[in-house]
Amino acid sequence: MFEDIINKIMKKLKSLFLFSIISLLSGIPAILSAQTENNADYVNPFIGSDFFGHTFPGASLPNALIHVSPDTGTEGWTHCAGYIYSARSIMGFSHTHWSGVGMVDGGDILLMPVVGNKLQIIPGTDKNPDEGYRSRFSHDKESASPGYYSVYLEDYHINAELTTTPRVAFHRYTFPEANNAKIIIDLGHQIGKKDENDKAEVRIINDRRIEGEKIDGPGKVFFVAEFSKPFLYYGTFDADYATPESGAGVFAYKNAEAGRNIGAFASFNTKEKEQVLVKVAISYTGMEGARKNMESELPHWDFERVRNEARTIWNNELSRIQIEGGTKAQKEIFYTALYRSLLAQYISQDVDGKYFGADGKIQEAKDFNFYGSFSCWDTYRTQHPLLTLVAPEHVNDYIKSIIAKTKQYGWLPGQHFQNVFGEGMVGDHLVPVVVDAYRKGFRDYDVDFIYNAMRAKATEFPQPPVSVDAARSGLQYTNELGYIPANRVTESVPKTLEFAYDDWCIAQLSKELGKDDDYNLLMQRAENYKNVWDKETTFMRPRMADGSWLESLNGREQEIVNEGEHSYYRYFDPLLVGRRPSRHYTESNAWQYVWSVQHDVPGLINLFGSASKFSEKLDTFFEMSPLISPPKYVGVVGTIGQYVHGNQPSHHVAYLYNFAGQPWKTQFRARQIMTQLYRPGPGGLCGNEDMGSLSSWYVLSAMGIYPVAPGNPVYSIGSPLFEKLTLKTEKGESFTVVARNNSAENIYIQKARFNGQPFNRTWISHDEIVAGGVLELEMGPKPNKKWGRGK
Repeated sequence: MFEDIINKIMKKLKSLFLFSIISLLSGIPAILSAQTENNADYVNPFIGSDFFGHTFPGASLPNALIHVSPDTGTEGWTHCAGYIYSARSIMGFSHTHWSGVGMVDGGDILLMPVVGNKLQIIPGTDKNPDEGYRSRFSHDKESASPGYYSVYLEDYHINAELTTTPRVAFHRYTFPEANNAKIIIDLGHQIGKKDENDKAEVRIINDRRIEGEKIDGPGKVFFVAEFSKPFLYYGTFDADYATPESGAGVFAYKNAEAGRNIGAFASFNTKEKEQVLVKVAISYTGMEGARKNMESELPHWDFERVRNEARTIWNNELSRIQIEGGTKAQKEIFYTALYRSLLAQYISQDVDGKYFGADGKIQEAKDFNFYGSFSCWDTYRTQHPLLTLVAPEHVNDYIKSIIAKTKQYGWLPGQHFQNVFGEGMVGDHLVPVVVDAYRKGFRDYDVDFIYNAMRAKATEFPQPPVSVDAARSGLQYTNELGYIPANRVTESVPKTLEFAYDDWCIAQLSKELGKDDDYNLLMQRAENYKNVWDKETTFMRPRMADGSWLESLNGREQEIVNEGEHSYYRYFDPLLVGRRPSRHYTESNAWQYVWSVQHDVPGLINLFGSASKFSEKLDTFFEMSPLISPPKYVGVVGTIGQYVHGNQPSHHVAYLYNFAGQPWKTQFRARQIMTQLYRPGPGGLCGNEDMGSLSSWYVLSAMGIYPVAPGNPVYSIGSPLFEKLTLKTEKGESFTVVARNNSAENIYIQKARFNGQPFNRTWISHDEIVAGGVLELEMGPKPNKKWGRGK
């Protein structure tokens, strides 16, 4: 046996040697021939699937409706994406997942292939998979790449594979020889807690097709599942209908079921290595929509064709940026980050353009793709600005989608999912998404309508039938006091700061549209951040309705005050990250929110008294202990001092040194964050991916640029990660960043040229980038404290 192994190795070596000779003779270096030419080869969908990343490794396409992926658990914050790398068993493969969010949701329409005489209709637990239909698995027999996922289910000796079109998931299950092979469809499966109104229906149409629908929170998801092999027999189950005989529900040989925790199964006889394929199309509009999606996108049964098409799509998308230099690990992190950045905006319409509207009616998107979910508190900072560079063909559609929602509901939404009106998180951050796009030249939409909607929300209360609850939080106090008081509204400081930024954004659009009175009003409101500035503590401090500051802790025991329906922490502690509904800062503390004046950094510097004092506070911020005061709200992840990269309000802070005349410190911190807080492997993200926001930060920073204030079409310059990076721009040009002598040690810019001319500023405009050109940076191991300090 040992000799056989040696002989096989020698044959492979001989073949490799022969290949090398042929390559050399043909003028192609053998080492280059052996390397990948596809950027998709660098993508590792498992990055971020452990700890707090909340990513899923399943098969997805850019901007898709469907996202099919394995689920290992459904309960608790750990399982926001359904999958956690440390799990030992898989429940099955469901079709809706959110990319890296902090909410526990999704997991609709789960399929699970099994073998066995006994039909299990509950999943069981990860600790004891034998209690249900789960299966153990090993990462050694699991793989994922863009548009494809596979795993070997050890308990059933089944190899499961997934690929996808935008609206149809394609499953391929390779069974062992069995007289009792089954595929379970569990409609009771759901990531997160079930609502009391959740219910489902399933119907077995014939011996190859199962259809149904499920109420998931405020909306419905409809599905069609078509099988490549006719059923030997079939049935339905209701896991809520317990009997003394079953204990955990019953199944019946019938063709329909309705209830909360119901499902269906199809059974087959299979030969050794026989493949059974299943196509699953979903829709949010109705059964007819799901059927049309199936017929249009996947009329055939060629799994490899779909897999290859998915890979080609991803290679085309990922080819928008080409990099040279860097380590293999850095390329893996970069292209995985680009993959997630391009993945996280989800279309909601069927192939015929129909979608579930914000008015609860079926609407139709004409000549554009409709996007139903905007996690904008996360994505306005990094992902949407990045997409204006790497996916410009979608930007107008984002704004058209926002306009459609606003027209249907009658009011501008905030952060929301599944096209259901929402005001999640603080701020009004569809505003910077719109304004940033407009100022970068994306204007194929009704700008007057969306401008009026943004201005109305900034200054007025909605009129019936829109509920007053849809108004900006604390708007009455903003109008009366110029700030939001801590003893009246939760998270008062971030709301004051973030609404001031949003008003600045609207003001920029006012100026573009020639609305001078609005511009003056909104620019005045954009300075409201000054009204929560406490010069004694040099923090943005909670302020009471009577104008006084929230009293300092001064060694006392923290406590909660209840005033009517509102509660708040009695004392000001700059390290406190409190719990809802009493906290003064959003998932952060005073140290992290003092920098949230993105739109007026010079004004913030003036509050400190000088650029040197501002920089000293920044230095302390990055160098002090990462500990926070109890009670903790979030885990401390991705910290450098008080800088918390796992939470979005910190994302621009490393670039603020550029405004204070110390750009070498921005270069140091940007490179430190990239190398220290992003790693290959499942634990490679330091916090929630949050619909592309963490990944987009990395892509932008690796390019050497960052949008400190979206709505202002310029990028602050940091420290590019690669020796050469080339972006294909919307104008068909190439923008290239060349970092000569770049290395892990040579992180500081010594001098620069742009299109052959000396370049001595720490920013570059969007127009300069998309027009194409070459930014050449000479890198070195020590700061050049003269570069980039021009006015």
